[in-house]
Amino acid sequence: MNITVEQAMSIYPLSEGRLIAGKDGSSRIVKSVNVMDAPDITEWIKEGEMLFTTAYLMKDHPEEAVGLLRKLDARGSAGLGVKLGRFWTHIPEPIVEEADRLQFPLIELPFQFTFSDQMSGLFYAEMERNTKSLHKLLEKQKKLMQFALKSGFETDFFSKVLAIIGYPFAVVSSRGQMVFNASSHPDGQLLKEWPWRQQDQWERMEYGGYYRIALEYKQECIGTVLFFPHGALHLKEEEGLFHQTAEMIAHHMSYIFRDALEQSLNKDLGELFARYLNQLAPIDMLVDYADHLGVRVLDRAYQCVLTKLSTSDREGRSKQFFQEVREEFAYNPVFRDLEVVHFVVEEGVFSIFRADAFDNAGKLAGLLSRCFEYIVNKGIISQIRLSVSSKKSKPELLRQAYTECSDALKLSERLGMSDRIVQFGSIELAYVFQHVTPEKMKAYSDEVLSELLAKDPDYSQEMLRTLELFLEHDGQVNEAAKHLFVHRNTAAYRLEKIGEMLSVDFKKIDDLLRLKLAFVFRRMVEEKRGTNP
Repeated sequence: MNITVEQAMSIYPLSEGRLIAGKDGSSRIVKSVNVMDAPDITEWIKEGEMLFTTAYLMKDHPEEAVGLLRKLDARGSAGLGVKLGRFWTHIPEPIVEEADRLQFPLIELPFQFTFSDQMSGLFYAEMERNTKSLHKLLEKQKKLMQFALKSGFETDFFSKVLAIIGYPFAVVSSRGQMVFNASSHPDGQLLKEWPWRQQDQWERMEYGGYYRIALEYKQECIGTVLFFPHGALHLKEEEGLFHQTAEMIAHHMSYIFRDALEQSLNKDLGELFARYLNQLAPIDMLVDYADHLGVRVLDRAYQCVLTKLSTSDREGRSKQFFQEVREEFAYNPVFRDLEVVHFVVEEGVFSIFRADAFDNAGKLAGLLSRCFEYIVNKGIISQIRLSVSSKKSKPELLRQAYTECSDALKLSERLGMSDRIVQFGSIELAYVFQHVTPEKMKAYSDEVLSELLAKDPDYSQEMLRTLELFLEHDGQVNEAAKHLFVHRNTAAYRLEKIGEMLSVDFKKIDDLLRLKLAFVFRRMVEEKRGTNP
């Protein structure tokens, strides 16, 4: 039970009684009802308990009833109901006066109803009230969930949530700024005790009570929400509604939090990074400023990605386009659990990923491919190419990572590679040997592949293509067969024949390296031949 004395007096048959003293205490909370049938009852009274009595224990000693009232008040009792007609015809005046002085509710109970009738009436009314309240709460939670599922970033988000839950609330940022206040209390009054402990709890203040919940984003407190229930009464289940609402508010606040951070990153950190690339700022300055913004992707192993337009920017929309790409990356669910920073640079969008979770060289490229699954229908994927650097372990290697990304894209274009995602590791040999003369490249590749090149042209091309795809997919026969559109056994048979003709063992790294380099040289010779007809 959780009602006030005033509310209890409106419930039949207690409504047939009369509050004769202690009216100023009618807002006391009745949590339970008990019958007083022992002299030491005060030792067992709980806070919020209302007592019913026939006055049998006090009938001959009214002065003891005054002491009883004081003890009941001290124990936090909600009130005392006395049934007249059996031992007392009226309540003695000293008792009435003391009840008024203590603001302790004193009730004359109607004689025609038993204590059981009174208690049943209260319990049934409380049950009905709780059932209705629970139904309302459930309906609010359903509406709140529907709103969360349908809405994106809403400019009038707080007002819409307020209309759903029906309880005034206030939202305070992590810096003590009032973000929203729908309560009847001025901002200064609510912020008087700020900062608060990051603990969910009820607070009772001189202006009333509220339920306070810390708002968290990525285990960091980004604010606090205060809920003001109507009156002093509340259901325990209301706290569940408050927590559900707080989670939605935290999610909404995270957009504000991330937007502010991203704007700072894109403007300030991006500008500082550009200065660093031009050797106008030391790496220590960049790292310190990133730490100041809470970005710690450079303090451990990291990997970088450069995203560029795959077509010429004839309409001058590159900056806007890069901003759209950055936002897609920033809010893409694929990167949700990763520590990463994206900002716009002159060439495109540069991303730095903390690489702790990348246990193999192709892990980041695989995540980028998954990212495209989410943005494929937005027209962005068809216009961009990405390059991935090798892993770096020190901040001082950041410029090298950027150079790897930039050079990987340029070199892949020159080599006619159609891959949308280019890993520096996959063209590292071409990068290293790009200054070797075409004549030496051709001589080397012809020597390594001489036995294959001497065969019938159609047969030779088929076998060369099989070997090239086998090497491109890191020696995975299944992947090579898939791109050749043949059965795995067919690809395996061809590779077996190739190994015999070239006298190579595909399990030996030295042999694989020689073959890989031969194909790299063939591609580079073709590229140079195409640029110098």
